[in-house]
Amino acid sequence: MSNSTLNERMVLTNDGAEISWWSTGSGAPLLLIAGQATTHRGWLHVLPGLAENHRVILYDHRGTGRSTSGDRSRFTTRDFAQDAVTVLEAAGVESAAVYGHSMGGRVGQWLAIDSPERVERLALVSTTGGGRMDGPRPAGVDALLASGSPEQMAPLFFSDEFRERHPGVVEEFFARDASISARRDHFLASKAHDAWDQLPLVSCPTLIVHGAADQVTSVASAERMAAYIPEAELWVDPDAKHCPHLDSPQAQDRISAFFAA
Repeated sequence: MSNSTLNERMVLTNDGAEISWWSTGSGAPLLLIAGQATTHRGWLHVLPGLAENHRVILYDHRGTGRSTSGDRSRFTTRDFAQDAVTVLEAAGVESAAVYGHSMGGRVGQWLAIDSPERVERLALVSTTGGGRMDGPRPAGVDALLASGSPEQMAPLFFSDEFRERHPGVVEEFFARDASISARRDHFLASKAHDAWDQLPLVSCPTLIVHGAADQVTSVASAERMAAYIPEAELWVDPDAKHCPHLDSPQAQDRISAFFAA
């Protein structure tokens, strides 16, 4: 599905940020939450499949894509969760299944903690409850991430085969539709995230999906989250890196089955 087939809508937050959002498909509502400084375009590869059974709602985080920044003090993962509530309200949706990748998973955690009535099911992909328990990344990974170069970062996110077969998907995922200052603020928001003490408050069915070969966020973080969130289910793809939701058909099938339950 191309971006041109989606009808853009805007909603104003209470601090003056304009949030762009889109909706497609029909069925039970499903909210997609993108990762750090990435836009809704990163979901386009899997959107057609999700829209077969769901009314899919997706949006650009404040400061990215078509969304404006508003109050810069609101660049925290907890405040981003309130933006998600604003989008759901604009879509006329009282509650939805929530699907967050990377920083989007951090946002999804706060959404489930602070607004449990809004979240029916929660899928957390390649994410963590916060860096204070994660420890350092493998040598050289931080430098690759800090480079801002899609060419250097892509091997951390996608398999070699996927990059060769789907260069357009990789390009969409790494589209830098945000200013340098907004990207920095997103980085700081993601780095400051710490929901470990509140994760036991997550009360909805939760699926945690992770790649065993993920060097951006260790699979140990996923294992730890599964222990903190009551009755959470953990599914690990033995070969996937940081984007199993895009380049692993097995992960996509597992996530789809979870939302269909």
